[in-house]
Amino acid sequence: MRTQLAPPPPYSPVSWVSYSGGDAILLAIVLLVVAGGCAYAGRRLRTPLAITRPGGTVAGFMIAMWLLAIYNVIIATFVYGLQVKQAYPGFVARHVRVGTFVPDAPITFFLILYLTRRWGWKVALASAVIGTAAAPMLFEFPFDLIVMARTNPPIPTHPMLYRQLFFLPLFVAEFATVSLLTLLPSMRVTANACYAVAGMFVVFAVWAALGFAFPAEPLPLALNVISKILCFAAAILLFAWQPDREVSGLRNRRRSNRRNSVLPSAASKDQEQGGDA
Repeated sequence: MRTQLAPPPPYSPVSWVSYSGGDAILLAIVLLVVAGGCAYAGRRLRTPLAITRPGGTVAGFMIAMWLLAIYNVIIATFVYGLQVKQAYPGFVARHVRVGTFVPDAPITFFLILYLTRRWGWKVALASAVIGTAAAPMLFEFPFDLIVMARTNPPIPTHPMLYRQLFFLPLFVAEFATVSLLTLLPSMRVTANACYAVAGMFVVFAVWAALGFAFPAEPLPLALNVISKILCFAAAILLFAWQPDREVSGLRNRRRSNRRNSVLPSAASKDQEQGGDA
């Protein structure tokens, strides 16, 4: 009789190892410094900062690079998952649902769509799509940097090599997604957006002081949720810079130009009629 091998027992460790001692304190200090820098930038930013928009050719390359980056992330995630399964046959990934994508993403989408409505439906729709996609990247990039070297379980025999295989494509995709914001005429870097990002880093600092533990317990879970809400708020505030004034000003200039073009022609007609009389 053939003996059937029993399946390996489930193995479901936390996704990263918590910080402790001096490492946790140092991380909290660094995050507070970054938060202070963002707050200082917001204080110095007296008017919304416009970003120079790239031309059509550059924009096409940016979109192509973004699509390639997304595909690269999918491939890297699949390869990393295969290596984890090979090293730990009973591995089962932990999933913590904190409910921030729903409803945060739809709320962000419709708020940006409303804020940019006066730019026309094409710009408003593009702003809502890109703004909603960029919002979680404001959270993910610093978060990934924090947990990158502590992901669990480590893949033998070169765990840091496999971590880079997984995270470096993520960083490229995150930067590529945020860079798409420069394509939008409706986006400005605002003081309030800087303050929201600063608030997110303050929450990160509190989380770091507690070890930046996996959000399985109530307090780390709450800090995770709050920081994600702040990153979505920051994305919305990139479009909340009183666009009515600029759009209405542009319309007023167009109207005045039309009136100025009409008035000389009317005056010339009056002169011709006076000369005939």
